[in-house]
Amino acid sequence: MSAAPFLLFDLGGVLIENSGFEKLNALLPEAIGIDALKQRWLDCSLVRSFELGQIAPDEFAEGLIATWGLPCSVNELIDEFVSWPRGFYPGAAGLLTELRQRHRIGCLSNSNALHWKKFGGLEGHFDIALSSHLIGVIKPDRACFERALRECDVEASEVLFFDDAITNVLAAKCLGMRAVHVNGFEELKLALRIEGVLH
Repeated sequence: MSAAPFLLFDLGGVLIENSGFEKLNALLPEAIGIDALKQRWLDCSLVRSFELGQIAPDEFAEGLIATWGLPCSVNELIDEFVSWPRGFYPGAAGLLTELRQRHRIGCLSNSNALHWKKFGGLEGHFDIALSSHLIGVIKPDRACFERALRECDVEASEVLFFDDAITNVLAAKCLGMRAVHVNGFEELKLALRIEGVLH
């Protein structure tokens, strides 16, 4: 890997504090482990369609309530859903500014129109900001990572990728990226130090 790898970040659970899985678990008829819940979310066809920009928020909420047995109305779920990503972890925005002095950086997020709007698109924090609902492909699909490489104009071997979903990390590794599983901002900072990016 070159001395200055391209840094590619997932957002929720890495740079942005995301209370979604805890809040979703509280709504479920029976709570499940967070890793299992993340996998169920990734595997859910409704979530996939919404994060690909194929269905509207109302349709997404109505379907999720019906299939996951959630005890709330469509409007209540949408309001709840918008609140899930709280904002950047303390220090995260400053870290990105610091890293951009030495690296090109990007984000690759499975996101949606509601959350992307909440954060104003995020382009000001990254050289390249990619969201599944805008690019029409989604992690962990191979096509999503291939699209990111084209958009970022880098080879897989030049990328250092961080994600809180193990499935996405494994998919990135299959393409030849250096990919690291982290849960939260403190683990991200530790991983950046281990990789020699942060001192």
